[in-house]
Amino acid sequence: MSVHERLAIIRGNIAEACHRIGRDPNDVRIIAVTKYVSIERAKEALAAGVIDLGENRDDGLLQKYEAIGREATWHFIGTLQSRKVKNVIDKMDYLHSLDRLSLAQEIEKRATKPIKCFVQVNVSGEATKHGLSSKDVIPFIEQLRNFTKIEVVGLMTMAPYTDDEQLLRRCFRELKQLQQRVQALHMANAPCTELSMGMSNDYVIAVEEGATFIRIGSALVGEE
Repeated sequence: MSVHERLAIIRGNIAEACHRIGRDPNDVRIIAVTKYVSIERAKEALAAGVIDLGENRDDGLLQKYEAIGREATWHFIGTLQSRKVKNVIDKMDYLHSLDRLSLAQEIEKRATKPIKCFVQVNVSGEATKHGLSSKDVIPFIEQLRNFTKIEVVGLMTMAPYTDDEQLLRRCFRELKQLQQRVQALHMANAPCTELSMGMSNDYVIAVEEGATFIRIGSALVGEE
């Protein structure tokens, strides 16, 4: 199945989910996670109509950026080591994994423009996952008040890999509630209007629970 055909299926699923809960499907952005595929497959996603590409390694982002450039909007979705910030920070448009002050400080030092950041939250509490605990999110964002290169546009989480729909909904709802609490604080550098949640296996549930960015890899571009 081509990327174009896969995208049509995903968009159809999003439209159905949005219809069920009274949302506008246009409020959901699809990030094609291209970390496991070639430059050619990433270009196929762009040709199909995706504008957002996601990479989780600095070398992967640099390689694809060199070939594709500003045709795409670039999302860094993996753990970013502070020492790698200088290599990639001005290539990315969004960072989905801001989870510590030392990383924020390095971005503030190295970026030449404000970076749209999602604070990563470990809602599920799994030891294998990165991110702040829910209770630490607001104090962390408050520490960023005077940073000029960081705009907290939203929150991101990775739900457990499970078929338990109720568990997934609880995770996504908790992130939504936390996002609303941050948004209500009206911090100048943290509008926090967005939710990055949902992947190939759970994006329909994430959309029903308020996701505005979904990160789709295998269901959209496959694996090579």
